[in-house]
Amino acid sequence: MKIVIIGLGTIGKTILKNLSGEGHTITIIDEEKSKVEKLIEKHDVFGIVGNGACFDIQKEANMKDADLAIVLTESDELNIFACLVAKKLGVKNTIARVRNPDYRNQILEMKDYLGIAMIVNPEREMANEIFNIINLPSVVQIEHFARGRVSLVEILAEKGCSLIGETLISLGKKLHTKILICAVQRGDEVIIPTGDFIIQEGDRIHFTSEARALGDFLSEADLVKSPLKNVMIVGGNRIGYYLAESLSRKKYKVKLIENDPERAEELAELLPDVTVICGNGTQHDILIEEGIEAIDAFVALTDIDEENMIVSMFANKKKVKKAITQIKNDDLYGMLDELGINNNVSPKHIVAGRIISYIRALANSVGSNVLTMYQLVNDQVEALEFSAKREEYFYNKPLRELNIKKNCLIACIIRKNEIIIPNGNSEIRLGDNVVVVTTHKNFDDLNDVFE
Repeated sequence: MKIVIIGLGTIGKTILKNLSGEGHTITIIDEEKSKVEKLIEKHDVFGIVGNGACFDIQKEANMKDADLAIVLTESDELNIFACLVAKKLGVKNTIARVRNPDYRNQILEMKDYLGIAMIVNPEREMANEIFNIINLPSVVQIEHFARGRVSLVEILAEKGCSLIGETLISLGKKLHTKILICAVQRGDEVIIPTGDFIIQEGDRIHFTSEARALGDFLSEADLVKSPLKNVMIVGGNRIGYYLAESLSRKKYKVKLIENDPERAEELAELLPDVTVICGNGTQHDILIEEGIEAIDAFVALTDIDEENMIVSMFANKKKVKKAITQIKNDDLYGMLDELGINNNVSPKHIVAGRIISYIRALANSVGSNVLTMYQLVNDQVEALEFSAKREEYFYNKPLRELNIKKNCLIACIIRKNEIIIPNGNSEIRLGDNVVVVTTHKNFDDLNDVFE
């Protein structure tokens, strides 16, 4: 596909990094010359220095021949206008970052008129991710395939977890609910496990299950935790606002600490059901005074990663049931597990993942068979949903008889209204959707999974 990326901030660079090895023709546009030059050299893409909303700049980028324009500058207005220009020039699809909550409803209403195929709001996406973590306290992360019918879930094997010490074979015999463990992160190592793999304390386990059976599995494996009712949020930025709003609507008791007096006053007016405190939420005395020891969930959302890490460690020290930490710098991820920071979220990875998933689905109409894609374990693993839409030699044969590539796992088969968590006797048939988990990159067809 021919893709134009306008705006090379953290999200733009993350998307470029993920797309650059997939065979797309990519043009990047940014007003900062050094940034463009550096990324051209690093990723072997075309680059233009200039205002991405400018008609002449977009013409120079051959926007009329592009399949997709992704507009991610810091300005909502510029992003919307750039999409209008791109559509006027003939681009087939556009994605725009629109962050201002004041624009949300009208943009959704006018999306088709403006020619925008997808709107992304990093702060709202991140707030939704955190909300899901709080709402399902046993789960670290959850994604969905097959229009929500299949769940891809991450859990942590903490001390006392009934899965510890079990092999995948023994678990299969013990559990009545069908799941498939498809990837495990153990320290820095990523494992696509086989039947004799033994689960250890501290493992981060990714598994697939039928969405409606997820609760049954969590209950059967003694992973159901008591609900989190009292939530403390440090940082009244847009993420903090969206999260506090969502939680308060679901009747959570929310305390939001914001350092800036003017912003704190504004939040107090916007969030009448939230207790807004004006103070420095990274200070020991403030956290103690505001009752961190009685809190169920703690969310660190300051703009400084190191501050978020320190206050999250303090929350863990005070036995808070779940501490959730915003981390923007990828270089810090390697030390998080050792520091006990188990629930971390990153706006750029969440939004980049959504956009890349959309691109994979778009590519499906021009040759790729990928319907949905998620990246796991700090982008080391991909979970892909393929459409089995052409006759292939590996159809109607038991999986145990097929040569599946190393570090690939058939995680789920969706056949009309049936969800199949596969075993060695399961078969892929024409018309199925197939979920594959792999450490290989750039698969775009189900054929890629087999030797």
